[in-house]
Amino acid sequence: MSMLEKIHSPADIKSLDRTQLAALAAEMRHVIIQTVARNAGHLAPNLGVVELTLALHRVFDSPTDKIIWDVGHQSYPHKLLTGRYEQFHTLRQGGGIAGYPRRVESEHDPFGTSHGSTSISAALGFAAARDLKGESHHVVAVIGDGALTGGMAFEGLNNAGELKKRLIVVLNDNEMSISPNIGAMSRYLTKLTTSRLYRAFERDVWELLGKLPRGGKRAQLAAHRLKEGLQNMVAPGVLFEELGLKYFGPIDGHDLPVLEETLSDLRRFEEPVLLHVVTRKGRGYGPAEGDATTFHGVGVFDPDTGTASKGSKKTYSHVFGETAVLIGERIPRAVAITAAMTDNTGLNKFAKAFPERFFDVGMAEEHAVTFSAGLACEGLLPLTTIYSTFLQRAFDQIIHDVAVQDLKIVLCLDRAGIVGDDGAPQHGVFDVGYLRMIPGTVVMQPMNGAELRDMLWTAAHWNGKRPIAVRYPRSPIPDDSLPEGDPQILEIGKAEQLRAGGDVALVALGTMVAPSLAAAELLAAQGVSATVVNARFASPVDAMMLGGLARSTGRIVTVEENVIAGGFGSAVSEMLDAQGISASLLRLGVPNEFVLHGKRDALLKQVGLDAEGIAARTLEFVRQARHQYT
Repeated sequence: MSMLEKIHSPADIKSLDRTQLAALAAEMRHVIIQTVARNAGHLAPNLGVVELTLALHRVFDSPTDKIIWDVGHQSYPHKLLTGRYEQFHTLRQGGGIAGYPRRVESEHDPFGTSHGSTSISAALGFAAARDLKGESHHVVAVIGDGALTGGMAFEGLNNAGELKKRLIVVLNDNEMSISPNIGAMSRYLTKLTTSRLYRAFERDVWELLGKLPRGGKRAQLAAHRLKEGLQNMVAPGVLFEELGLKYFGPIDGHDLPVLEETLSDLRRFEEPVLLHVVTRKGRGYGPAEGDATTFHGVGVFDPDTGTASKGSKKTYSHVFGETAVLIGERIPRAVAITAAMTDNTGLNKFAKAFPERFFDVGMAEEHAVTFSAGLACEGLLPLTTIYSTFLQRAFDQIIHDVAVQDLKIVLCLDRAGIVGDDGAPQHGVFDVGYLRMIPGTVVMQPMNGAELRDMLWTAAHWNGKRPIAVRYPRSPIPDDSLPEGDPQILEIGKAEQLRAGGDVALVALGTMVAPSLAAAELLAAQGVSATVVNARFASPVDAMMLGGLARSTGRIVTVEENVIAGGFGSAVSEMLDAQGISASLLRLGVPNEFVLHGKRDALLKQVGLDAEGIAARTLEFVRQARHQYT
């Protein structure tokens, strides 16, 4: 029997000796490597926190004590130690356990996460609630240095220092988020020293202060300045101390005895403390240690060699990256901005070609948008490239800092729609609704790679003064071949009819064009003649074409990979109402509920957005409409 088979809760690891713990750590790494190699997922972050996770669960008593993981992409070891080993092979699979903490999955997951920089704010809420309820348990937030580049982390730290609640913040410093960390905070955390040296200085200075005469104000002021100078010279934790948290560290995040001893000592503090832990991403697996960026979030790979099974097809992200370089070559004022996603968005080629015009701002989407607004004020053309799910965090900035000021930035929304294995918090299914409500904002989505090139080219050359967004999915393009020559400039708000039919019009946005065409074939076999339209634009919609189809067929079906509420179908409904057109309308899309994790195609089928689902719903819709008129 393996050691993990004996671990049913964190209580089972508290009595293990050092030899047993070392064996358990090795087994945990083996299981994680083998599972991720088969299922895909986050590898390097999890391998880097095995000892830290063991120490946390040996020192604290989960679920009574609350352990909150920032982002949550490093929670695999935590899941293995909290009764989920038997289900671990289902990681990120339909009906299996999630790749992130989920409150409904385990009592040991007190707070669900998937986005960065949330842990400190949430943990402070837990601590305040504990005190109001008269309880005494511990609250621990584990945040990576990458998430510390997000402003929300500092909002939480600032409030924690003000409230003085008993709270432990563990800063996992591995010099990485997804892409290598950049910026002042990253450089700040690399100024490593020993806390023992600083604490000795601090103790000596306080002793000096205590010996000074009360009336010696000048001497006391000098001593205070001496202490502050020593902090800045010796300790990388002075920033956290100024925010009101006692700083300890840095310590070796792979030295289990030191971790346990330090965490045990920190339990006695009645104020917020921060422990700086230094780890290595990908620890214990050579390929991941050597290339932590690739193995941060990896697809299926050979665990023996580390060779990834990369898809042979070109993805939308690849097409975007190539087009961004073309735009950079043709438009010297074009700049590219991303939030810790250089490689995954395809901007690595732009970064190499135009390093002075490329900006990775860290895990800080709000800053990315307002930074882009500042660039736009000075006449530059920002290609602001952010995953759809993460752009949600910058909604206010898009309105307040960009649209209201009549500024044009190109919002490049990777991972729009159902993303698959990462689950509900990562699906990019809300952007159509929240972007199209902003006055003057253009929102478009391509049906294939060639159209993505055209849309990006169109956005770059558009003369408008508002945000213009191009959303595209996490998937291969339908056809690897792309046309030669420059992309074409599309007419804003103009749709394209791909198939003619008299009974119903299927108006599809982006990824839904192909299954709608296939659905039309299925409908034809049932005696229903369907027009199929590539909508191209969710805002503005093509009022002339769609209004004409509504009058001629009397029946419109909108199809979108976005939530139905407030989405593209709603835009068409509003347009028909504004024109006074009375037509039957069926809106198909992602239901107004959070879709769980699973393979993208399976999830699309689950919500009825495959060809068969579209055809079935449309056939029922047409038959009901015909019945009303007979």
